[in-house]
Amino acid sequence: MYLALQFCPMKINFLKSINLVLILFLFSCENNNDNNIEEVVIRDASLQSPEDDIELRLYLESHFYNYEDFESFPNDYSLKIKIDTLSGDNINKTPLINMVQEQNLTVKQDDIDIPHKLYYLVAREGNSSRPSNIDSTFVTYQGSLIDGSIFDSRDLPLWFDLAQVVQGFRMGITNFKSGSYSVNTNGSVNFEGFGQGVMFFPSGLGYYSNTNSGIPQYSPLIFSVSLLTMNISDHDNDGIASYLEDIDLDGEPLNDDSDGDGNINLYDADDDGDGVLTINELDKDNDGVIDDTDGDGVPDYLDPNTSN
Repeated sequence: MYLALQFCPMKINFLKSINLVLILFLFSCENNNDNNIEEVVIRDASLQSPEDDIELRLYLESHFYNYEDFESFPNDYSLKIKIDTLSGDNINKTPLINMVQEQNLTVKQDDIDIPHKLYYLVAREGNSSRPSNIDSTFVTYQGSLIDGSIFDSRDLPLWFDLAQVVQGFRMGITNFKSGSYSVNTNGSVNFEGFGQGVMFFPSGLGYYSNTNSGIPQYSPLIFSVSLLTMNISDHDNDGIASYLEDIDLDGEPLNDDSDGDGNINLYDADDDGDGVLTINELDKDNDGVIDDTDGDGVPDYLDPNTSN
């Protein structure tokens, strides 16, 4: 069965900016007409991350996937990833820990970058384009917890704007490539050559202290995904692909706000805040080169001193 997630964009919008800020907050509830105060402390991410990593590694050491099917039938794109425990007749299978690769990411807490490790398994890399972490992807996938419980599953593909999903999913899927498709005479579509794999990541790259749709607090997550096809996104239709609006080149376009107006560049049609739309400042002479009218090394669309 395909590992799939079925959250609508509105439901998962808050996932794109989970700042793991260590805070102490209070809330009150009524009990027998008395107001009780309960203190809730969000865990320190620098401690939670290694704990999650231990859980993930234990899982990877004790489970395997049906790699023999993929080796025997490399062109059968109806194959689905199946994960099982290393026990009984399967005790001598190759464990996931020997097949996964690592991706090192960070999450901010109290303005400190806390390292988090994502593991990913490539069953098929794919033969077309690799998405950026904010592109639009057409996928099937399933989400599960380490205990094996599935919190969501979908076999019919759907489009996902990666800028709107949890960090672990949108960063992990960049390790796969999309495939190709053909349209049959009856209107149905055949997909092949697409990437397939699994992502295993700690709670800090998912929901962390939040609960959602059967996902408890501080839960490491497992997603199996098939990346059928993709589109490069331009979220604000300003003529610049969203991934190119990562002005500081740190690999995270969701933290770039050139004019400091609180609206990040990929959602800001006027990146430099000079009153002229970015799309009208890119290439006014249509020579195929981004304009820098005053020659100061800052392109016009990012230069508030150049507005015409």
